[in-house]
Amino acid sequence: MTAAEADGVETAGDGEGPRPTAPDERIVSLDVLRGIAIFGILVINIQSFSMPTIVRINPTQYGEFSGVEQLIWLGSHVFFEQKFIALFSLMFGAGIVLFMQSKQEADGSAMLIHYRRTAVLLLIGLGHAYLLWDGDILVIYALCGFWSVLFWEESPRQLLAIGAVLIAIPTLLSIDAAFRIGLSATHDAWTASEAAIQAEITAYQGSWLDGFAQRRDAAIAAHTTQFLSSTAWRYTGLMLWGMALYKTGLLTNDWSRKAYRRLILVGATVGFAFVGAGVWLVFSYDWAGGAGILHWELNNIGALFLAPAYASLVMYYCKDRVSGPLITACQAVGRTALSNYLFQTVAATTIFYGYGLGLYGQVTRVEQMAVILVIWLVQAVLSILWLRRFEYGPVEWLWRRGTYGDWR
Repeated sequence: MTAAEADGVETAGDGEGPRPTAPDERIVSLDVLRGIAIFGILVINIQSFSMPTIVRINPTQYGEFSGVEQLIWLGSHVFFEQKFIALFSLMFGAGIVLFMQSKQEADGSAMLIHYRRTAVLLLIGLGHAYLLWDGDILVIYALCGFWSVLFWEESPRQLLAIGAVLIAIPTLLSIDAAFRIGLSATHDAWTASEAAIQAEITAYQGSWLDGFAQRRDAAIAAHTTQFLSSTAWRYTGLMLWGMALYKTGLLTNDWSRKAYRRLILVGATVGFAFVGAGVWLVFSYDWAGGAGILHWELNNIGALFLAPAYASLVMYYCKDRVSGPLITACQAVGRTALSNYLFQTVAATTIFYGYGLGLYGQVTRVEQMAVILVIWLVQAVLSILWLRRFEYGPVEWLWRRGTYGDWR
């Protein structure tokens, strides 16, 4: 197995330097899983692309929230919110192990190449976050990747234990804060004034420079206070779990059908129990701030169980399947995952921001679903057509060339 089987970028040849992974060398199920993760995160990200920031955590703050609109929110929250980004984080961790293994076998300079590669990813992420969309995850992944690699040789048991401790730190602090605030109490992080909401809408319906001022402040907060207090811990922990799940064979489809069925059942039962408890809680307390914070953390906990369950479901489905329309589409998107992640931003911001169609703050959740389906279809078709001519995606090419300094 090669590093590109995890991230679709490259592998080492026999004395020929890095090269793209040939299609017959790839793990089909891993590509399919990555493609499904890319599709899944758009269901949640579309809210941030098209609606005021507060709506992501408190949907009662803006727009219609009853009937079909509420049902769509409920479905996206229960099945998608935090689940697919957790899944993608697990796979990022697995990719680090695969990359390190392949480069050690090649020339022993694995750590140096990893840091160069991660630095390039950081630059791509910074451009994405400040020029296009402050919801970028690449900067967080790159920063976490700088130190999570230090654990890559640990055993699965150690990786799971260390990861659990890291994830528990922000989770327990948030739960403690929720009870200190009081479940029925209001909280500034859970509400936004009409003036603040309208200012955000005006900024993103305006010019690129208008949006930049709004985006810059949000991105700085995400990369400083939010990173140090929460995301650094959670995503590093998830990456370590991904390393462990790769080493156990879960992410390479090496488990038996019985083992995958067991994890699907246990993960879904426990995960949806936590998510459901959070939903019940926040509705019971009429979306009060303290209850909202606890509801969010219960959903985060549920995602820790559901992400491996989702991965197991995909592995189970792909056990004896290597072709078919669904597999072909998901595999193509998975092989060009970085390009497709950025494509979603370009497509969505062009639709919703002022330098495009200017629909920010103007669409319902039903209309968001229509946009998602169109973007999914375009991504699948373009990815399939692209890979008929090229071995890896355009941004993957840039990432690889930047890593090795070879622009030929």
